[in-house]
Amino acid sequence: MAESRAAHRYAKALLDLAIEKGIVEQVHTDMQLLADTCEENRNLVNLLQSPIVSHYKKFAVLRDIFKSRVSADSFSIFEIITKKNREEILFDVAKEFHSLYNDYKGVQVAEVITTFAVDETLRNQFKQMVTKSTGKTTVELKEKVDTGLIGGFILQIGDKQIDESVKGKINRLKQQMSKA
Repeated sequence: MAESRAAHRYAKALLDLAIEKGIVEQVHTDMQLLADTCEENRNLVNLLQSPIVSHYKKFAVLRDIFKSRVSADSFSIFEIITKKNREEILFDVAKEFHSLYNDYKGVQVAEVITTFAVDETLRNQFKQMVTKSTGKTTVELKEKVDTGLIGGFILQIGDKQIDESVKGKINRLKQQMSKA
């Protein structure tokens, strides 16, 4: 929990700095690069979280990977976090920054799970559902395929879930029958 609060504070400070300097989009791109790199390379995350690897070596790895690929302002957060010996929260800072960025820009993130790949028409219908539910006109829709749903969909909007899957309906029917 302490890591989560610390990641939020660092991400908030970085967003405030980016807003002040007018470089929000650049910093968002940089933090997305960090998050994507961490998601694709579990070894990097393990290295950053390892108590055995020195902070100097962790910073050297970060410098080699990101120094030429991110802005100086974004890289400064890497330096600050490394100097504070908190490298293990860098990935969380990047994810938290994305969340704060979405709030700042008025973007609603939603996830839809279906039994098949969604086409553009259906994607737009899901986005309209999210807009109707939240009032936010900009929607970032993450799509997943799960054939275990049998049919239908599950739409996750923040902490709200709309389960219109066949599997969900069967489970609700089972619960109702077991209560009777």
